[in-house]
Amino acid sequence: MTIKRVLITGGAGFLGSHLCEHFLGKGCEVIAVDNLLTGSLSNIEHLFKKPRFQFIKQDVTNYLHIPGKLDLVMHFASPASPIDYALWPIPTLKVGALGTHKALGLAKDKGAAFALASTSEVYGDPLVNPQPETYWGNVNPIGPRGVYDEAKRFAEAMTMAYHRSHGMPVHIVRIFNTFGPRMRLNDGRAVPNFITQALKGKPITVYGDGSQTRSLTYVTDLVDGIDRLIRSKSTGPVNIGNPREMTLLEIAKTVKRLTRSGSKIVFKKLPVDDPKVRRPDIRLARKLLKWEPKVPLEEGLKRTIEYFRKAL
Repeated sequence: MTIKRVLITGGAGFLGSHLCEHFLGKGCEVIAVDNLLTGSLSNIEHLFKKPRFQFIKQDVTNYLHIPGKLDLVMHFASPASPIDYALWPIPTLKVGALGTHKALGLAKDKGAAFALASTSEVYGDPLVNPQPETYWGNVNPIGPRGVYDEAKRFAEAMTMAYHRSHGMPVHIVRIFNTFGPRMRLNDGRAVPNFITQALKGKPITVYGDGSQTRSLTYVTDLVDGIDRLIRSKSTGPVNIGNPREMTLLEIAKTVKRLTRSGSKIVFKKLPVDDPKVRRPDIRLARKLLKWEPKVPLEEGLKRTIEYFRKAL
């Protein structure tokens, strides 16, 4: 697949900004679209001087029109943290439903390939560990997290409907917990919370008893996996994540050690529907994409901690 011009919704977000950088580095023309609800211009301001980069501030749930040819439309716009879904439950549902519809319509109109950022959250609080792509999940549709989980499940269904009805080339990536530079300091997820609290010398907050597990992928590994998927013939969904499973307490202790923080670790009540386990089965990614993560957890954490030190 030859990609010369790509549109990325959510292009000013944590992951979107890294994708913009990646495709510019590949010689592509990149158009980033973002309403800046959770994205930030600071994530992409270093790209404004590049002649092949364009930013459009726009809500993709309203309309999406770009003049000229497009080879690839990547729908990566969405609030992605439990704090965000609590603040903006309806916009979260709308960007997963209406936003996906608008992005698919644009790709169809342009004869472009379409890539959807789905999530491990489609598995909900899984009863199977690790989670393979064939697992249908265990989701509470009316719980506070359901707005994100179900928005992404609907987005996957609509993407496959366009693929089957119109013969569109589509690629669905199920993204597991990812971290790295440009995460928001107040993101609300475990890694940015732990790092911010440790660097400020505040208590490091672990919810529940800390025995819940997560599998953390460094952002450059994720971008590599996404790139391989869109250049493949696979529609997906394909899990992209790190199969190394750690408890949240282990992650908190690792952050405390790497930051050399004197912070105490404190425990608070577990939020509603918080997944007890999260670990990707990546056999499909290994087989189809020849992909697996390369950046060790501690190396990725060191890079992220350095970013947070400068940002605080």
